[in-house]
Amino acid sequence: MSRRVGSIDRSYFDALYAADPDPWRFATSPYESEKYAASLAALPDATYQSGLEIGCSIGVFTSALATRCRSLLALDVAEQALAQACSHCKAAHVRFENRSVPDDWPEGVFDLIVLSEVLYYLDIPALSRVAGQVERSLLKGGAVLLVHYLGLTDYPLSGDEAANIFIRRLDYRILSQERTDAYRIDVLRK
Repeated sequence: MSRRVGSIDRSYFDALYAADPDPWRFATSPYESEKYAASLAALPDATYQSGLEIGCSIGVFTSALATRCRSLLALDVAEQALAQACSHCKAAHVRFENRSVPDDWPEGVFDLIVLSEVLYYLDIPALSRVAGQVERSLLKGGAVLLVHYLGLTDYPLSGDEAANIFIRRLDYRILSQERTDAYRIDVLRK
């Protein structure tokens, strides 16, 4: 399978959600449910003051993550996905915004940043920019949760490439790393 050259843009995701409101079966897949449980279990702190979730999609994981954050900002590039996310997660302390990273990074600082199955959609220059934005936005002592699918795709980077490049770009302590046949979870502390 050949790889795409360059970061995948908004039109790719708009077309996916136009064809199927849940293209990855986030709401029904046993794989997704197990991965979400493992992701939450990997978080090093019981609660966070201010969380940032990049690529929230239809909000299934956002709903679970909201139980661990006093304030949560969830971003996605696809308007149709965000509309569903708003209906999945109606907690008052959760905000949803239509943004494309790295070009439209939000203001503010966070003690948790979640990048779950998003970094491999970026090319290396864009991924490096995201690492720089995380560096500026993450509070000292804050955590970064990385989750990446390990199967074959046509994305610009594999899950391992995306995670390894990101980890090398930041001088953060690796708190934990978990690997299954299907995905990997990395937790970093600033």
